[in-house]
Amino acid sequence: MLKRIAILFLALLLNASLLLAQSKKRKKAPQTPIPVTAPVNGAPANPNPVNKNQQSAPKPYSQVITSKAKTDDGFFKVHLIEDKYFFELPDSLLKRDILTVNRISKAAAGVRSNMSGYAGDHIGDNVIRFEKGPGHRIFLKSISFSERSSDTTGMFHSVLNSSVQPIVAAFDIKAYGKDSVTKARTSVIDITDYLNSDNDIFFFDQGAKKNLLLGNMVTDRSYISKVRAFKTNIEVRTVKTYLKSSGTAAPGVTVSTSPVTYELNSSIVLLPKVPMKPRQFDPRVGFFATGYVDFDINPQGVKEVSMITRWRLEPKPEDIEKYKKGELVEPAKQIVFYIDPATPKKWVPYLIQGVNDWQQAFEKAGFKNAIIAKEAPKDSTWSIDDASHNAIVYKPSDIPNASGPHVHDPRSGEIIETHINWYHNVMSLVRNWYLVQAAAVDVRARKMQFDDDLMGELIRFVSSHEVGHTLGLRHNFGASSTVPVENLRNKKWVEANGHTPSIMDYARFNYVAQPEDGISQKGMFPKIGDYDKWAIEWGYKWMPEYKTPKEESAALNKMIIERIGANKRLWFGIESDSNDPRSQSEDLGNNAMIASAYGIKNLKRILPNIATWTKEPNEGYANAKMLYGEVINQYFRYMGHVSKNIGGVYNTPKTVEEKGSVYKPVLMTVQKEALSFLNRELFKTPQWLVNKELIGYTGSDAVTTIKNIQVSVLSRILSTNNLMKLINSNELYGEGSFSALGLFAGLKSGVWTELNSASSIDLYRRNLQKAYINSMEALLKEPASTGLLRLNAVDPFSTDISSIVRAHLNELKSDVNRAIPKSSGITKYHLQDIAIKIDNVLKGKES
Repeated sequence: MLKRIAILFLALLLNASLLLAQSKKRKKAPQTPIPVTAPVNGAPANPNPVNKNQQSAPKPYSQVITSKAKTDDGFFKVHLIEDKYFFELPDSLLKRDILTVNRISKAAAGVRSNMSGYAGDHIGDNVIRFEKGPGHRIFLKSISFSERSSDTTGMFHSVLNSSVQPIVAAFDIKAYGKDSVTKARTSVIDITDYLNSDNDIFFFDQGAKKNLLLGNMVTDRSYISKVRAFKTNIEVRTVKTYLKSSGTAAPGVTVSTSPVTYELNSSIVLLPKVPMKPRQFDPRVGFFATGYVDFDINPQGVKEVSMITRWRLEPKPEDIEKYKKGELVEPAKQIVFYIDPATPKKWVPYLIQGVNDWQQAFEKAGFKNAIIAKEAPKDSTWSIDDASHNAIVYKPSDIPNASGPHVHDPRSGEIIETHINWYHNVMSLVRNWYLVQAAAVDVRARKMQFDDDLMGELIRFVSSHEVGHTLGLRHNFGASSTVPVENLRNKKWVEANGHTPSIMDYARFNYVAQPEDGISQKGMFPKIGDYDKWAIEWGYKWMPEYKTPKEESAALNKMIIERIGANKRLWFGIESDSNDPRSQSEDLGNNAMIASAYGIKNLKRILPNIATWTKEPNEGYANAKMLYGEVINQYFRYMGHVSKNIGGVYNTPKTVEEKGSVYKPVLMTVQKEALSFLNRELFKTPQWLVNKELIGYTGSDAVTTIKNIQVSVLSRILSTNNLMKLINSNELYGEGSFSALGLFAGLKSGVWTELNSASSIDLYRRNLQKAYINSMEALLKEPASTGLLRLNAVDPFSTDISSIVRAHLNELKSDVNRAIPKSSGITKYHLQDIAIKIDNVLKGKES
């Protein structure tokens, strides 16, 4: 072994000597940097190389930016020379954070995917920086703020070394110039090839392309339309043609069989040199948030830091002292929305009012006229795609919806711009909502074509809700739960306070109100409420006395404790909590059982009139069928509101300064009330839904519909997860809590009533009872052995679930066998079948 090593060592020495001798014979070559030529995001990283080995030196400015140049001067200059576009970047702009916001300006014909693919749609955004590189080049970097550290003596360097931002493109500097005002040096780059390429910095991001099934860009059918420069933004308009993807279309997607062409608008927006002071997120107030991993806060670990998204609102310098004294002042920069010129004129005033309604909320934060809406200027230079303009964009689409997204600065959460999407067919959505929830009270809703004033107010409500999202506010599904149900029937109270404290709730309309209550539109429509005003105050109050977000957070925490403690209407319930029955979509009041009973009373008034109210000359019964379905859907919602109470857990986020538990099971009395409601209103067949006249007109299948609702509710309350909540809660809290045994006993009395009375069992009940046994069978199946299903599922055989279900089935089997001799006809055959099914389930056989 030693001999082999010695021989290898001598060979290496000999090779090294030969290489050294050869290098001495060669003439030393000058060292020149090798240009980056690898494609990035589909574009050459060095779009304008002179040759493969060497790039040209910059030329004199006048030889590049000639007298033929058409120059647009904004926060940097843009030059057009024949068909070439040049960016002239001052040194002061290098390493500055710049936001790109990309939208569809004109949509392709024949390409839609659910709610995307329309003019005005947001298709991507990025933060970028231009930086100097070696060899007279400018690098374009894509910047992420997901990890941060400010400790310049320690962790900062480690984070920096582990987070090198990617270079997505490189450009030769064609010439150096001098800014005419600041005299700072400028660098001229040719941006043409990059803008003509397909990249996700300025055009579709990968998610948007995938959603629209777009494949490769067709180069010879794509071009730059124009580039405009403004004080704080550059607007790039391009035409891009893509081949449709060969992938399988998703449900609801229609794709043209030929290449598709879009006109796209890319806004390049200069972000503030000094980011706005962030406001830390708090789960007790519903704001959207952006975040990062901080390596400094926790000396023995890391911490996820979340910041709310909000507009920068500050007083004008001359009004600071007035603001501090509590006087209302106008902000240095208003939040201004423009109405899309394509919007039908009769709806424009209502959209404007929906925006202006938020002024009262901002007054709580100390600002007057903080938010306004205007019609778009009649100016050829004004563009709805310009990221310096916020707009409500009208979309001639059959999609029944609206949305309010926004783009924010990831460094601070500052909202930079927003485009609210208002789809034309949202009017049919709000009409149907209002008809099934309010027609029993409001005679104006008893027809298919609402009068303009009613539809206008509905549009105003939708507009105001979506504006709330653009201000940073999330849905507050818990707001309506703070209102006693009986207050919703009190004309004076509800017209003064509204049926929910938040327009950000999905409370829609006051379906609790009864015809005899005499409640007007003021008590039927949602409006800016107590919670909305509080949330804006908490999020937008200017607090310069606190220098850091951490100091400010301590004061805001105290503010939350005091204010919510004094007024329960300010409580926030997140929309994603699957356990808390207070936080639900489309519900009203503090008791789902009472509220739903009132709602059903109104549905019983509406259903017999559907054929009359939907009648239109020379039309069939499509409207009647559609509204029959809407009534059934509304009834189904009520069942969902009630069933969420069974196994429910209240979740009230708190800091350590507050008293009481964060998590509490729903009271046993409330869970029993919910089960009694379901036995009475759902498991006892809701015959009022079976309207033979409507079924004759529409061909609707009431039998299957009722069965599907019953099965859905059974599946929820008898899920393994729900049963485990009851079992665990009963162990923790004892006899004072609702138990799984109590649930099964209650269901048995409601679903199997005929076993004790020896009465016949009709078709609806036979379907229900078979579905019930199927639910028992599902509870005695092992969860999937691998994957996410296994991780998220409860194994009934390793818990009390299997024990309880088997005992319940044995008891039920005895009752069924006792009832069979007393039965006859189809009832007897059904019970015999049920007995066999129970046997098979207990033996582990397929029933």
